[in-house]
Amino acid sequence: MNDEGLVDSAILLMALGENAAAEVFRHLAPKEVRRLGETMARLHTTSREKVDAVLGRFHSASAGLSTLVGNTDEYVRSVLRRALGEERAGLLIGRIMQGDGVSGIESLKWMDPRSIADLIRNEHPQIIASILVHLEREQASATLMQFDEALRNDVVLRIATLDVLQPAALRELDEVLERVLAGGDALGRTRLDGSKTAAEIIAGFGGAAEAVTLDALREHDADLAQKISDLMFTFEDIDRLDDRAIQLLLREVQSESLIVALKGADAALRERIFRNMSQRAAETLREDLESKGPVRISEVEAEQKEILKTLRRLADEGQIAIGGGGDDALV
Repeated sequence: MNDEGLVDSAILLMALGENAAAEVFRHLAPKEVRRLGETMARLHTTSREKVDAVLGRFHSASAGLSTLVGNTDEYVRSVLRRALGEERAGLLIGRIMQGDGVSGIESLKWMDPRSIADLIRNEHPQIIASILVHLEREQASATLMQFDEALRNDVVLRIATLDVLQPAALRELDEVLERVLAGGDALGRTRLDGSKTAAEIIAGFGGAAEAVTLDALREHDADLAQKISDLMFTFEDIDRLDDRAIQLLLREVQSESLIVALKGADAALRERIFRNMSQRAAETLREDLESKGPVRISEVEAEQKEILKTLRRLADEGQIAIGGGGDDALV
């Protein structure tokens, strides 16, 4: 959402009232809540024309500006408490209003990557790794991109090999961030899938940083690097490619291999494949899929893996791009 969209959304929510605004907040991700909440907190008044444009119906007797709510700070606090509950809202409110001191691992989820990097860059790489696995993957990726290459590679390797964080380790993490976890006796071990987490984080690097990090992992542990590489792009992710990339891929794939691979694909991906073939070829493929008998899952997975190998080869040759994060993840 761009800045203009944020302002429009903030105006709409503030004009709708607390109950309706709280209901909307319940369906937003933490990053969206933070950005929208900060925008609302800054928005005390707006032009009558702007409100008319956003709502399609807003009449004001006042001249230049229309006051949306009497006390915007209290409005935002009330909306966030209704939407997120007292505890979660407290973390965000302190961040938005710049009032209450907020610390601890949970509070990092509301911080921008540069601030997080500045806060933790001088900690031991193992501590950094243990902190980042608790953040949103996009946020963790952006934070790691603030580090130099050596530190970034070291941290990613440690993330990839994480398995379990003991309660004592969790307490230490929060102590590093100057916040002691409550109810420590009830804490259990946190089980992690380090390789999957690393794959999701590396996928957010994009470009050269992604390749350099994988190369560094490969030097340390080739099998682990391959596992992470496999997790970074799945067969279903082909649907995220643009039409040109899918067409290039289809030219390299044998019909029989595609038929078996698509037996395990969802309807959306199948339709996307059909749309990128000639009408005649698509009709033939539909018929072959319908007439194809049951196929072992292992066979489906094997063919999907071969197609992904072809996809990565095309990416290595520079014909298509499958890495990156955000809106420009795939080109």
